[in-house]
Amino acid sequence: MQAPDNLKTNCDVPALWLEHKEALKHFIYKRVKDHDTTNDILQEVLLKVYKFCLSKSGARNVRSWLFQIANNTIIDDIRKKQHVIHAAEIPEITDNNEDSAYKDAVEFILPMIKLLPFEYAEPLRLSDIVGIKQSEIAKQLDLELSATKSRIQRARKMLKDIFIECCVMEIGTDGKLISFDIKEGCKPLQEHKKNPKSY
Repeated sequence: MQAPDNLKTNCDVPALWLEHKEALKHFIYKRVKDHDTTNDILQEVLLKVYKFCLSKSGARNVRSWLFQIANNTIIDDIRKKQHVIHAAEIPEITDNNEDSAYKDAVEFILPMIKLLPFEYAEPLRLSDIVGIKQSEIAKQLDLELSATKSRIQRARKMLKDIFIECCVMEIGTDGKLISFDIKEGCKPLQEHKKNPKSY
């Protein structure tokens, strides 16, 4: 998902996600009617936002942009589940790089979260992976709500730093993710790449 080049608003992913995540989640659930699918799509949307913000400065109409990403991701998910590929339909040269790249990237989100200190990793996991409300997370972890929000926000910033430090992403001129890989020097994630069950 590529926003116009003339958009210059700062792309602060943690702040954007904190403000719009619940509305996006509600929007997605109304369309797919399944909690697991909702959380999967929500994580894909977050990844696409991170990917865009690593290469661009932001979007002017942020809410509209985020919901457009969510809507397109829902449509992609529905098409994947409904479409049956017959051998005769497969072209001689098939380019599924984008789908493959996104799958690869999504696979590493939880291992990346687990690289964070537990006091940051657990609130973020419960919020962004499990999909629990921050007020409930605060109760589960015996924290003040303000402390919970602060830790989740800090964890998202730390997660973005890990993306930058450990990931190699090739982005096309149209803003699509072409390839995703883990840098050789990032040993914990390289270990997960070799043995996914270790996580």
